[in-house]
Amino acid sequence: MSSATSNAVSLALTFGAVTFLLAVIWGAPLVEVLRRLKVGMKLHVDGPNWHSGKAGTPTMGGLLIVIPAFLITLMANFVNLIRPNSAGTGVSILVPLFVLVGFAVVGAVDDLVKVRTQGEGISARAKLLAQIVLATITAGIVALARGSGFQYANEIFLPILGFSVAVSPIIYILLMVFVIVGMSNAVNLTDGMDGLAGTVTASAFAAYGLIALLQGQIFLVQFCFIMVGACFAFLWYNAFPAQMIMGDTGALALGATLATVAFMTGQWLLLPIIAIVPVVETISVILQVAYARWTEGEKLFLRAPVHFHFELVGWSETQVVQRFFLTAILAAMIGVALALLR
Repeated sequence: MSSATSNAVSLALTFGAVTFLLAVIWGAPLVEVLRRLKVGMKLHVDGPNWHSGKAGTPTMGGLLIVIPAFLITLMANFVNLIRPNSAGTGVSILVPLFVLVGFAVVGAVDDLVKVRTQGEGISARAKLLAQIVLATITAGIVALARGSGFQYANEIFLPILGFSVAVSPIIYILLMVFVIVGMSNAVNLTDGMDGLAGTVTASAFAAYGLIALLQGQIFLVQFCFIMVGACFAFLWYNAFPAQMIMGDTGALALGATLATVAFMTGQWLLLPIIAIVPVVETISVILQVAYARWTEGEKLFLRAPVHFHFELVGWSETQVVQRFFLTAILAAMIGVALALLR
């Protein structure tokens, strides 16, 4: 590893640590503010009654991730943003920041509507439409920015085989929109237990940070580890029993940003492995619904998403989270290993 690369890695890890420390310090006042504003979690009517004790826990905790990550990334890249290099790689960091903030706003609106009306938030159609619009803008930028800090834009890179297949910008944009929106909702489905969504997304961002390092995308490495630091700070307050819950504010933003980072590295086909827990959670919901329709009401799982199934089987909430986290770490390791193969 060259001296320049070593310094870049050291700086990225330092940014992650600083993000963690500052966010943890800011977290306690945020919890108090959310409590005073009575921004409390509302349990779904059909939700698990054994989680009834969580009702009223401050939601919108995703602000603890989004705001520090956004501000520190801007500060870390200030010089490169006002004086971008010839390749434009410094400016490319604005893409995941746009996704992070954009999807957080959509989630925040949904969380606020849930709290203020004691309802189910904005309609699923409106939320999906907003996600598609944001994802389409993002995909369009990436598709048009080839050679400006984006790996394999308008190409599908095939891991292990080590080569890419060119596709039309339209197909590339459609694929990217599908993956961004899908992963955004996948992380949202995963956010059902204290510490679950934060741990699995942190491990995924760390994996893509390593992949970006292998590609020399230093700006993206820094962003990924800033996200890891922010997720860890949130987990400080979200560990069982949670003092705050990320809500759609955090879940939608984390999933969409993770998918965007995956596309920026070109290794988005590894996302189902690196983010295996959110993917499996989503598949469990799809299978549950499909099986119920096929059998006219029977259940494939005791409850979906699948983390609730394991709770009903007899695992404690802490056991589910820890075992899913271990699975996520191993999956991230496998994903990085596959990215190394050529």
